[in-house]
Amino acid sequence: MLPIGAHGTWPSPIDAALAASHDGRPEYVGTVGEEVWWTEPRPAEAGRRALVRRRADGSTGSVLPAPWNVRSRVIEYGGVPWAGTARTEGGPLIVFVHFADQRLYAYAPDGPGEPVPLTPAPDTAGGLRWADPQLHPDRGEVWCVLEEFTGEGPSDLRRVIAAVPLDGSAADDRTAVRELTDDSRRFVTGPKLSPDGRQAAWIAWDHPRMPWDGTEVMLADVAGDGTFHRPRSFAGGPEESVPQIEWDADGQLLLAGDHSGWWNLYRADPDRGAVPLCPREQEFAGPLWKIGLSWFRPLDNGLIATIHGKGTTTLGILDPQTGELVDVAGPWTDWAETLAVHGSRVIGVAASPYSSYEVVELDTSTGRTRVIGSPHQDAVDPAYYPRPEERTFTGPDGREIHAHVYPPRSPDRTGPEDERPPYVVWAHGGPTGHAALVLDLEIAYFTSRGIGVAEVNYGGSTGYGRAYRNRLREQWGVVDVEDCAAVAAALADEGTADRQRLAIRGGSAGGWTTAASLTGTDVYACGTIIYPILDLTGWGTDETHDFESRYLESLVGPLAEVPQRYRERSPVSRTDRLTTPFLLLQGLDDPICPPVQCERFLAALDGRGIPHAYLTFEGEGHGFRRADTMIRALEAELSLYAQTFGTDRTDVPRLELKK
Repeated sequence: MLPIGAHGTWPSPIDAALAASHDGRPEYVGTVGEEVWWTEPRPAEAGRRALVRRRADGSTGSVLPAPWNVRSRVIEYGGVPWAGTARTEGGPLIVFVHFADQRLYAYAPDGPGEPVPLTPAPDTAGGLRWADPQLHPDRGEVWCVLEEFTGEGPSDLRRVIAAVPLDGSAADDRTAVRELTDDSRRFVTGPKLSPDGRQAAWIAWDHPRMPWDGTEVMLADVAGDGTFHRPRSFAGGPEESVPQIEWDADGQLLLAGDHSGWWNLYRADPDRGAVPLCPREQEFAGPLWKIGLSWFRPLDNGLIATIHGKGTTTLGILDPQTGELVDVAGPWTDWAETLAVHGSRVIGVAASPYSSYEVVELDTSTGRTRVIGSPHQDAVDPAYYPRPEERTFTGPDGREIHAHVYPPRSPDRTGPEDERPPYVVWAHGGPTGHAALVLDLEIAYFTSRGIGVAEVNYGGSTGYGRAYRNRLREQWGVVDVEDCAAVAAALADEGTADRQRLAIRGGSAGGWTTAASLTGTDVYACGTIIYPILDLTGWGTDETHDFESRYLESLVGPLAEVPQRYRERSPVSRTDRLTTPFLLLQGLDDPICPPVQCERFLAALDGRGIPHAYLTFEGEGHGFRRADTMIRALEAELSLYAQTFGTDRTDVPRLELKK
């Protein structure tokens, strides 16, 4: 029999350093000839993103040493930061965005030289940004999104599609950059060139819409000199979200759109409009949080590789003529929004509840799948991993709430029969986002110590259709708070969790939900608030970046029409209702949820005598990427729970809670 130990006191080999070292996942897979390339996190190297190359012989390695950091800041969340092409001589040619200066560089990794800048140094730091490059070596150019800041305000900027010469002439002469579109649309993606080179298509949208509300598919004729003519709106609209488009080998435009209420795949027919290829109540795409994300890719043989599912996702091969969809075999329950194809091969990034994200290749000619990059390796005995349960709970008005429940689990301990474990409710960011059912060592950090975790895909989450997503319209701070509380209460009612030892945590929009829950309900004993939104009025005016500067119009309502709603829902206006301890974590270089929000919240709380801690981190933006930051944050969070739940933990520094 296992030794008995109070929940929250169990020993665990999963320490904060181990969890931090496994944070992040591969992104932006692509092919360069027969080779597969992607970006990969390096938490121990100040959180940089490395560019990784898998050669045809199977050898894998980082292409650029530190401090090269392949990551774009367009719309702050970024987008595809690199592209490459194979050459008959000299090896591959790669173009990439370097995070530090946001310039676009060209690099021949098999040559003797260093990366060469293609774009000029901006007058102000990060004033010129680039993303979603499309290489056209026959034209001697790379086409991409240009984001240019024109003033000091976060929304003083313009975005266009631009062509950058590959000869480096634009590095010192801004006029060498050709602008292919005007800035009549606030947001654009990189252009997709038709197989015959005569047309280009891209996605565009305007404030106040977010890309999951409504986007337009733009189409233009491409002249012999590479200029765009007759740009026109071709598909999509104010109430239809099209997050991805692709040309197939026959020159037909394919798109993912949610006209039916689900992101499904369509063929754009000039006479019949959008023709559905596989109508299902499943998602074949997702929210366009980064420029250039991909959920499907056409193959040369006319088939389509596509990620799809409801809640969890899988990779399938679709015959667009018959609608037949054949899924690949494998353990994976989530495929990230990145796909590449080459010949009969499909490459993606996938994870399961028992394996982290890894680069996976499918050979469609044989049906065989194999891991070709970032392979999962068990750093500890998998017996310390939780065994998650997909659950559907009932919320207010009988609405469904989707969640993943991770009960405590350890091969070394079991809890007393008469003791229910503490649980932490995790609220994901976005809020137009989704918590995937995959292995997360941060979750295992808690469950292996006897603390349960419940990840809630509250109303407004993606993965369950547009109606589920729209539940949050003008209800942010209401529906998300109610859904998280309903899951917590249900776990307590059924005897899964200890009602007196419930906590909530979240980052970004999840930080908002956490703070709104602590100041609006009496469900939780404490909470961890991470780089949050705390003051809607400030955030909805000039305290965030351009991309989300009008987001609150759909989440809360127009500020000019409902200013009282902004004040009433904001945690900064409800500190008099806060009675529980909390931990506040904030990056000092965060342009999305800046530190001023936390400072204002703490000033409003001053003198209330509420135990709390405020930890800030130099060099961190929106989302912690450095190993030392993540270690400090995770250990502080555990200490908060230990002190609040009355457990003894000597394996982490004691968090000083001030009043």
